[in-house]
Formats: sequence, C-alpha cells, structure tokens
Amino acid sequence: MKRVLGLDLGTNSIGWALVKQDFNKRAGTIVGLGSRIIPMTQDAIGNFESGKSVSQTAERTRYRGMRRLNQRYQLRRERLHRVFNILGFLPEHYKSKIDFSDKLGQFKDEVKLNYRLEEDGTHKFIFKDRYDQMLKDAEWNGSTQAIPMDWTLYYLRKKALSEKISKAELAWVILSFNQKRGYNQLRGDEMASSDNKQESYEVLKVATLRDTGERIKDTQAILYEVIFDNGWIYNKLIVSTDKWLIGSEKEFIVTTKELKDGTIKRTYKSVDAEKDWIAIKKKTEQDLEQYQDLDENNTVGTYIYQNLQQHPR
Repeated sequence: MKRVLGLDLGTNSIGWALVKQDFNKRAGTIVGLGSRIIPMTQDAIGNFESGKSVSQTAERTRYRGMRRLNQRYQLRRERLHRVFNILGFLPEHYKSKIDFSDKLGQFKDEVKLNYRLEEDGTHKFIFKDRYDQMLKDAEWNGSTQAIPMDWTLYYLRKKALSEKISKAELAWVILSFNQKRGYNQLRGDEMASSDNKQESYEVLKVATLRDTGERIKDTQAILYEVIFDNGWIYNKLIVSTDKWLIGSEKEFIVTTKELKDGTIKRTYKSVDAEKDWIAIKKKTEQDLEQYQDLDENNTVGTYIYQNLQQHPR
C-alpha cells in the first residue's frame, strides 16, 4: 500500500486528502481529508493573484513605524504635562487625571483639557467665554449657530498674538501643537526643487484645442494640442476632447525647468487639491506665502482662523 497526499492549492485556501492506494489490487482507502482557509484581505488576494510579492518584514516595519510615531507623541505630551504642572498651567479636572508620582506625566484616565466632566455626566466646555467672544467677531460670514466650540482654539491662537490669554488657554494651544506638530524633512513622494527647476500648484483654463495635423496610425484619430488661457501649452497631445472642453479648468502641479539654452520647459501632473497630498501641501504653501506677503505679522494660526470665518460651513 502506498500513501498519496493530494493538495488543491487555491488563492486563499488549501484542500488536502491522504489516501492509501494498492495499485496492483486497484483498491484504496481515504486516510483523511480537509481544507485550510487562509484569511486574507481582498487587497492581499489581488496582489497574490497578480503575482505581486508581499514582504512580511516590510509589513512589520510599517506597523513598527506607526508605533514609534505614537510613542514619540506620547513622550512629548508626558514631558509637556510635567512642565505645565510645575508652571501651574493645567486646569484641575485635567491635572487630577495625570500621574505625577510614579508614571510621570502619563494619564490615569485620558480626558480633554477643554471639556470638564460634570456631576450630571455632561461635558462642559471650559472656555465658553472665549467662544462667545469669537461668535461676536464681526468677520464671520453668515450664521454663527453651527460654529463648533473647538474652533475657539484658532481664535485663541490669533488672540494670543496681541493680548494676554490665560494659562489654561495657552496650555490648550501648546498641547495642540504637540499633537499635530510640523516637520521639515525629505519625503519620497515629494518632488524636490532645484535652482533651475520649480514646482507650483496651478489651476489652468483650457483656451483652445489646436489640430496638430498628426493622426494615430491605426484609427486615424486627430491629435490635439491643448493651449491654456495664460499661453502655456500642455506637454502631451490628446485624442479625446470630452475632458478638455473649452473654458474648463484643470488642476496641475507644474514643473518649470530652464534648459541650458535658456528656453523654458514645463511638465504637468494632473492632481486633485481635495484629495492628493502633494497638491494639498503645495497649494497650502502657496496660499500661506501669499497671505504672509500681505503682512509679515500674519501667522498660520490667523490664516486658518480667517479661512474658517470666510467658509464657516
């Protein structure tokens, strides 16, 4: 009797059967059989079916990086708690939930600095007077009924530039910086700038489509050149005109490069400033630069606050 193991290998399951087989007598028995389902997400299955290898080491590294970022944020917050406690900046309801004896600066039970839990179980916004001041600001565009109380943070950031705010208010502002701190580093998905190459976010309007006289060999479809209203010419020829209607606006990251002979070369990357990280970042940088050019005393905090005022909904 010979033992034969049969395997049925699927994308996310393995079927197996072990049989005893006597080939001379043409007889056999099934010793055992079963299946094992491999839990995989649809993305992992898709990568597997398309032949893309997924490194388990790379996945572990990604999760480890996330844990490190979170740990660094926790450490920054713990150190701030200890400094604020020495200075007397922390409101009592917040301070009472932090351990300053054993695990210095760590929460016993995590709470929000700007909300205090009342005896009836409700949470009270402790900067209500500042919120009321913010609502009276004449710059608000439209009704103030739906303005979130948390926006008071940006009002305080603006207010603190010209007048004194309370210790607790300053602690709230600085803790918010700690949570979403800025950074200056090279990222793999960013496009570097050099002396002869600059990137900018642009919204360009299609002025005209010019027939180049060229045709696609197989279909004889016309190849068009796109010319924008500022005179710039798109760096690719197009066939379908449905998405390039005259007067329509397109969003691009435009890379402008000066060649050795002095001519200017532009390349265009289509983006969506509502979704694409690079477009959002570049657009925000340009808006901030223009905003600060108007007044050197303008800050990021006042920029955010004024944008909230202009577009409260």
